[in-house]
Amino acid sequence: MLDDIIDAALTAGDAIMTIYAREDFGERAKSDGSPVTEADGKAEEIILAALARIAPDIPVIAEESVSAGRIPAIGARFFLVDPLDGTKEFLNRNGDFTVNIALIEDGVPVSGVVFAPAYGEVFAGEKNKGARRTKLHSGRPGPWSDLRVRSAPADGLNVVASRSHMSPETKDFIDRFKVAQLIAAGSSLKFCRVAGGEADLYPRMGRTMEWDTAAGDAVLRAAGGAVRTLDGSPLAYGKRDQAGDADFANPWFVASGPFNPF
Repeated sequence: MLDDIIDAALTAGDAIMTIYAREDFGERAKSDGSPVTEADGKAEEIILAALARIAPDIPVIAEESVSAGRIPAIGARFFLVDPLDGTKEFLNRNGDFTVNIALIEDGVPVSGVVFAPAYGEVFAGEKNKGARRTKLHSGRPGPWSDLRVRSAPADGLNVVASRSHMSPETKDFIDRFKVAQLIAAGSSLKFCRVAGGEADLYPRMGRTMEWDTAAGDAVLRAAGGAVRTLDGSPLAYGKRDQAGDADFANPWFVASGPFNPF
């Protein structure tokens, strides 16, 4: 099923890049004030149609559908979809946006695909099967290579942080460590940079939703890393009826390689 999900992400990415080439993205503001474009809607339409063919019995929680009030009942297994993660990066034309598709089982992201269409990079991970990456060649995936987190170096950590959402609390957390390099990145690419050993730590003390994180989380876990909330627990998925917060909203978290940052 993972290969079929990769194909769905690639098709959605093609649609995104067609709109990215235009001057008018069809931008508007959602009810929460966040931006959305024609690319978000078109990509989600493609992904939902593909998942209905691939796994018709598995419900899908997708960002734009949730925004429109279409929230199916979910059980132990469901998909989380962000058709265009990093809409601000898309609008700024800096390339740091992704297509995210993840399968959740019992609160755990067990497989995920992250596609960065502007860079032609594809990342995929599956529980107990490892993580991998490839670059597109003539629109199709080239040879795959394994992804694996690296051990934390003694001379300082490479820390990746949000390009658009660096909070004071995130900066305070980063300041606890000896930092060799601070890398700015957008969207779920931050998880993938840790998964590939290019970074060691990604703290996020700010607002995220489950569809923002699930695919990158799946890739990172499959590469040997972890995503923990500030009490040290693994970040869980399928959070409903949360006291004082919306359905599917995440607490603050820290993604890392094999070391425990707490």
